[in-house]
Amino acid sequence: MSIEYFENLRWRNRDSWLGFNHESALKMISGGSILDLGCGDGTLLDFLKSRNIHARGLDISQEAVNKCKLKGLDVEHFDFSDGKLPYENDSFDYVIMLDVLEHLYDPAKLLNEAKRVTKKFVILSVPNFSSLPARLQVVLGKVPENNRRGKGHVYWFNWDVLKKMLDGHNLDIVALKCRTFWQNKFAIGTLSRFLMRKLPNLFALTLVVKAVKKENQS
Repeated sequence: MSIEYFENLRWRNRDSWLGFNHESALKMISGGSILDLGCGDGTLLDFLKSRNIHARGLDISQEAVNKCKLKGLDVEHFDFSDGKLPYENDSFDYVIMLDVLEHLYDPAKLLNEAKRVTKKFVILSVPNFSSLPARLQVVLGKVPENNRRGKGHVYWFNWDVLKKMLDGHNLDIVALKCRTFWQNKFAIGTLSRFLMRKLPNLFALTLVVKAVKKENQS
């Protein structure tokens, strides 16, 4: 994980907005204590705060942390790229990692820590590197959009890789949201979402999952 990459992101010029991943994660939360890893400029934390849900965040970018503090958010500067978190076991009801794991050379370490510090749920999102658009870009001799150097992605996920990693950490997927191409194009969007459910490796651009620790399932 490159600290320089995250320090040079778009914190200064970005307005607060909820993207697909944020909206999906919010629908998967029903209250309780929350840790947002890689919270960035605090977009998700700010919306949780507006719902009177207290959440804590960690981020590798000091500039992002400074922006969060200006909003009155509970955020600390912390580099968790080595897979270590400064919390006791079962400290939170939810641990959230949106667009984080693909930036790590060994994402399994952080996933294991997330499982350790959560009482029950992990919510995460990753880009799908084997989507149809990515495959077409390779065929055309182009670098897939999700793997361009400027994005800082070093680990390739798809649906199968993500499922295998979660299962290997005794985490069961209980909710899934996927962003597809043609997301809101009426009939085409409906067809795209149907195909995504049948073949997520091909038709999902982004995977957002809510997983539960197996030992906590009733």
